[in-house]
Amino acid sequence: MNEISLLPPCCTSVPWTGVRILDRVFGKDHLQGMAQSVCRLDVWVFLKQYRGPLHLPVGPFVGGLEQEITRAYKLFLTGVAIGDTRWVLRLDADEYLLPELVQELQEKLPTLPNDVSGIIFNRRHIFMGKWMRRGIYPVKLLRVFRYGKGMCEQRLMDEHIQLSDGRAVELEHDFCDHNLNNLSWFCHNHVNYAIREAVDLLDIELDLTGAAETDNHKEISPQALAKRMKKHKYARQPLFWRSFAYFCYRYFLKGACLDGKIGFLWTFLQGWWYRTLVDAKVLEIKLQCGTDREKIKALLRRNYGITL
Repeated sequence: MNEISLLPPCCTSVPWTGVRILDRVFGKDHLQGMAQSVCRLDVWVFLKQYRGPLHLPVGPFVGGLEQEITRAYKLFLTGVAIGDTRWVLRLDADEYLLPELVQELQEKLPTLPNDVSGIIFNRRHIFMGKWMRRGIYPVKLLRVFRYGKGMCEQRLMDEHIQLSDGRAVELEHDFCDHNLNNLSWFCHNHVNYAIREAVDLLDIELDLTGAAETDNHKEISPQALAKRMKKHKYARQPLFWRSFAYFCYRYFLKGACLDGKIGFLWTFLQGWWYRTLVDAKVLEIKLQCGTDREKIKALLRRNYGITL
C-alpha cells in the first residue's frame, strides 16, 4: 500500500471543490510512481465558486522527484491563472477534513473580511486507528489561504504555509492525519525522514544555508512559529539526551501515558526512536565531516542527493 491509496478519503472529505486530484498534472501512472518512490504526496485543493474546469501546468519536469513535486505542487501557486479560484487548501494525501470542519468552513468562509488571508486548523493524529488525544494535540496549522497570498516554505522538513499579506484566523474543528499503511511502512517512512530532519537541525546549528536566521520573521501560525523557535533550542542540546527528554516531556508531562499501549507506541516511535535516529544521522555526518559546512554539503550531495 502506498499513498495513492489514501487519496480517496482525503479528496472526498472536501466535497465542494472543483478539480480535486492532481493526477491531472502528471497522469495517474506517473503520480503512482512518485508516491511509491517518495512515500509522500501533497494534495492542493482549490476552493471554487462552482464546479468548473481547472487548468494546471503539465510536465515535462527537470530534476529529481522532490524537485518535480516542489515545482508542481508548491511553486506554481503564485504564477498560474486558475480561473475563479479564491482560496487554496493544502492537504497531505493521508489527511482529511472532519465533517464538522467542512460545515464550519462552508459557514464561515463566505463571511471572512478581506484582511483575512489564512485559516488555521487543528490537526489530530490517528495512529493504529486511535486518536492520540494527548502529547502534542492540538497541532495548529495554517492550511487555507487566499490565492496569491500564501506560499509553502522551501524546507526539507516541517514546511509551513507563509502568508505574504493579511492575517490568519483559527477555526474550532479538526482535520485528521490518518495514515492507513502498516507499522512497517510507518517506520520505513520515518527512516527516510530522518536524514532530512538531521539536515534541518544541522542547518540551524551550523548555518548551512542561512534560512534558519529568518525563522523568527516568518508569517506562519503562532503555534508553528513557537515550535520553530523551540526547535532552535532543541538543536543546541546534547545529542541523544534531547530525544530522551522530548519523549519524557510528551509521555509524562503532556499526558500521553494516558493514551494506553497505542499511545506509548506512538510517543516512543515518533517522539524517541525517530528523534534518536535523527541524532544518529547527525553524529554520523559529524564523524565524517566535523563541523565543516562545505564538507557536509558535499557529503549530502554525494550520499543522499540533497543539494543545499
